[in-house]
Amino acid sequence: MKENPRRLAFDILFKIEKDNAYSNLILDALLPSSGLEARDKAFVSALIYGVTERRLTIDYQLALYLDKPLKKLKPQVLIILRLGMYQLLFMDKIPDSACVNESVKLTKSCGCAYASSLVNAVLRKCAKNGLVLPKEDSPDYISVRYSCPLWLCEKWINEYGLDDTKALLDASNGCVDTVIRVNTVKTDTDTLKAMLGKEGVSVFDGYVPDSLILKDFGALETLKSFRDGFFHVQDTASQLCVKALNPLPGQTVFDVCSAPGGKAFTAAQLMKNCGKVLAFDIYEHRAKLIEKGAKRLGLGMISADVGDAAVFNPELPQADRVLCDVPCSGLGIIRRKPEIRYKGQESLKGLPDIQLQILKTASGYLKIGGRLVYSTCTLNRDENEAVVHRFLSENSSFVLADGNDSMLTLMPHKNNSDGFFIAVLERIR
Repeated sequence: MKENPRRLAFDILFKIEKDNAYSNLILDALLPSSGLEARDKAFVSALIYGVTERRLTIDYQLALYLDKPLKKLKPQVLIILRLGMYQLLFMDKIPDSACVNESVKLTKSCGCAYASSLVNAVLRKCAKNGLVLPKEDSPDYISVRYSCPLWLCEKWINEYGLDDTKALLDASNGCVDTVIRVNTVKTDTDTLKAMLGKEGVSVFDGYVPDSLILKDFGALETLKSFRDGFFHVQDTASQLCVKALNPLPGQTVFDVCSAPGGKAFTAAQLMKNCGKVLAFDIYEHRAKLIEKGAKRLGLGMISADVGDAAVFNPELPQADRVLCDVPCSGLGIIRRKPEIRYKGQESLKGLPDIQLQILKTASGYLKIGGRLVYSTCTLNRDENEAVVHRFLSENSSFVLADGNDSMLTLMPHKNNSDGFFIAVLERIR
């Protein structure tokens, strides 16, 4: 029997809620085996990501029409209401009547028939009134408008200003480009474009050399060009990070927090597969993931191993380049992992100290005259500029590299990329 797209979306959202899981991982696990056609799979994905990223906005609307707090509702009913509300407010091509009727049907198929009248009444009121927001000059307006916790809105306004915060949040909702890096060890950009075109993929030039943007494709694993190792997925910001590292053929490069390995792969390609890239991760299964990717891409110079980036290993050789892409709050990738935005402010505590320790440890591997890149996928300055300045104040052997891009913050609305921070350091003695 064919899977109902809305029922599948309900099941996935319920699993995400129950297991506190990331939406992209659950989708990747359940969507391919659903038996749905491509259009229905796209619809399910849009519902999952849309409901997740717009949850704060949706819950604000629901609270206007409910007599009791949302937390008093059964999770199944709340999910059905969120699905219906998202379709009403953010999916223009679906008639309001279909949104309401299908949501009522969903209550019955999910064992919540007792709530059908409630779902019908709430969604009909929403359909009549449309999107309701707080007063534009109120503290809650930006939070509800862009579905971002108030504390984070206030933090970014303080650090980047009101206009950039609005533009950043606007760019953090909606569809995200799938960017790939051409494996220049095996092919070139024009040849890969032709290959992908023959496989039915819409291909566009990326924002940096040897990158492409893909649209209208299914699972990447089904593409022969992917299986044959002609590209790997890597956002523009991550590619720019490796470019800043400037790895050269014949050098020894460390990637101390490497998994899933995209930056190590790009470094090896820039080095023309000549030299050594030592990639480390604290977990064995993630180190094996790097190994698997390097093998698919034909990058034999990459060696993946288990290693704790915070603990110095005196048995390792010194390196010409060290990439230190540290664990972080992830606030720069909320457009890809929308759940991150709902983490509490307390989740940031302690991160800068861990990041500083990893940076100190990584710096011990670098040769005099070598280059070290410290990077994060967050837009929290406490984890970015502040960590770098603390490190430099305690380590006179290191300086910022010459040039305006020695400390760079990338933003979705300015750079067509993930939110990302890159600092380029050099060892002078």
